Amino acid sequence: MKYGYLLLLFALGAPGLRAQQALKPQADRLTDAIEPSVIAWRRDFHEHPELSNREFKTAEKVAAHLRTLGLEVRTGVAKTGVVGILRGGKPGPVIGLRADMDALPVVERVDLPFKSVAKSTYNGAEVGVMHACGHDTHVAILMGTAEVLSNMKKDLAGTVVFVFQPAEEGAPEGEEGGAELMVKEGVLDNPKIEAMFGLHINSQTEVGQIKYRPGGTMAASDWFYISVHGKQSHGSQPWSGVDPIVVSAQIIEGLQTIVSRQVNLTEQPAVVTVGKIESGVRANIIPETAEMVGTIRTLDTAMQRIIHEKIVLTAQKIAESAGATAEVRIENKTPITYNDPALTERVLPSLREAAGTANVVERKAVTGAEDFAFFGQKVPSFFFFLGGMPKGKKATDVAAHHTPDFYIDESGLKLGVRAFCYLVLDYFGRK
Repeated sequence: MKYGYLLLLFALGAPGLRAQQALKPQADRLTDAIEPSVIAWRRDFHEHPELSNREFKTAEKVAAHLRTLGLEVRTGVAKTGVVGILRGGKPGPVIGLRADMDALPVVERVDLPFKSVAKSTYNGAEVGVMHACGHDTHVAILMGTAEVLSNMKKDLAGTVVFVFQPAEEGAPEGEEGGAELMVKEGVLDNPKIEAMFGLHINSQTEVGQIKYRPGGTMAASDWFYISVHGKQSHGSQPWSGVDPIVVSAQIIEGLQTIVSRQVNLTEQPAVVTVGKIESGVRANIIPETAEMVGTIRTLDTAMQRIIHEKIVLTAQKIAESAGATAEVRIENKTPITYNDPALTERVLPSLREAAGTANVVERKAVTGAEDFAFFGQKVPSFFFFLGGMPKGKKATDVAAHHTPDFYIDESGLKLGVRAFCYLVLDYFGRK
């Protein structure tokens, strides 16, 4: 009886599934045809990068392209974001595809014909600007996906919301931005998105490969600020004061034992890093205060809470033992990027068909953070990694993201378009 019921369900759903899957050869032809345009767009964005919340020209180009496709276009979303809505010719679900647009304050060293020599201002300082994380490729891939799917509009059984997001790398000091602001402004609500998808190019994954992880795939990023207050004295008489620099050094040592000795690392990895410390004005004065700033990376919310508590306890008690005091402030910056397990299982066949089963590989968790996580807090989401490393290279021999020598092999972009198109068609077919 149960077997017969399942067959009936399959039979009822099969026509819709077959109809959407039948569009894949057309999607492949269109993807092949648009590849030169995707590469040209990417090169243009790479040569003219813009920092977070300042993606003005990038947004103009994206919006102009979406309008030529006949999409409903919204601009100025979360400051400089662009949203394009493609309503298929048949009823069905609403899903979102996201690309981030911002570049980084990095001076490019790669010798390319479209190398960036752009400069801008970042938090009051003049900086070079470079797409050192591949967001230029993300924008180009999503523009290509929008064009491919628009050419099949009458046959699509659902609605696609193309989300071009600013400020993934973080808004400038004193500003809001990124996915969090997009969610706050209702990007998921009109039309109501039921599932969200995103990708990230990876310079250390070979072209042709796709990597993913169910559950926690990228870490939560929290920042901590510790102010140590001692007692100022002459550098030649440290016994007459309380040295906040020495206390800070002891706190830094203590913080490292939180991860290595106080949490269960067999469950999930975690990181506590002090990235900045400031104190003093000259060699022979023990100062009154020392300030340190650091980051916490976790892939489990329970572990995140425990580490936060232990940072406060460690700093305060070490300071107290030396006669100093410590004030601790922790800011939650980015949540865990979480791939909904059921959604992951649902879309894996699409990725395997797009790239080949052997080229779709489960990866370990990443301690880097992604503000795509804010979408995942509201709707089931899936985020995957696309290969951008030239074939034959080793990951240890190529430049990492956020570095001046970061490089992407553009032959990997076509798979990004194809993967997105297959995800959409299969999702619509299994509504």
